[in-house]
Amino acid sequence: MAYSLPSLRRYNPLLLLLFCCCSSTLVSPTSSYAKNPTKLVESVCKNTTTYAFCVDSLYSDPRTPTADAYVLAFVSFDLAYANATSAEAYVRALLGRRHRRGSSRRDEYSRLLERCDRLYGEAVSALALALNDLDSETYSELASYAADSARKAGDCQAAFRGTAFHSPLTRMNRDLRGLAGICIIVSHLFTAL
Repeated sequence: MAYSLPSLRRYNPLLLLLFCCCSSTLVSPTSSYAKNPTKLVESVCKNTTTYAFCVDSLYSDPRTPTADAYVLAFVSFDLAYANATSAEAYVRALLGRRHRRGSSRRDEYSRLLERCDRLYGEAVSALALALNDLDSETYSELASYAADSARKAGDCQAAFRGTAFHSPLTRMNRDLRGLAGICIIVSHLFTAL
């Protein structure tokens, strides 16, 4: 399946947002998977910055308990892609709401949101490229695409620093950076291939 920006239009942005916001809570930290992850998941998650986030995120996908490295790569990149697309849709909804209110001038807050919209568009593109590479069994750039998406989320968060505004994307930015970190670790499983 090819991932492309135009195909995102068929997804309901609110459903993507709901998936993104709830995906890390689908597996309870006390679930048997969170207590006893597979050896593969454990080997990946112990190398991330937040072990519990990694395990909970990966096990939010039903493919994880029986996943090999290839399937786990799809799981991790699919989660990052879902996060990025829902964050992008959320930013666009915020911008749309501001425009519907009749705000004709581009104020600083709108400019910050527009910057995040652009950055998340670039993150979605990078993750789509990674998923296409996985489809074609091309693994050399996976870590680079994941790192690029993490940088975009970090840049979105950084845009709000030093301003009078609180970022409405703090959680999504943090989650995308965490999910991209998982993707980077999973990508290293293919460097020996």
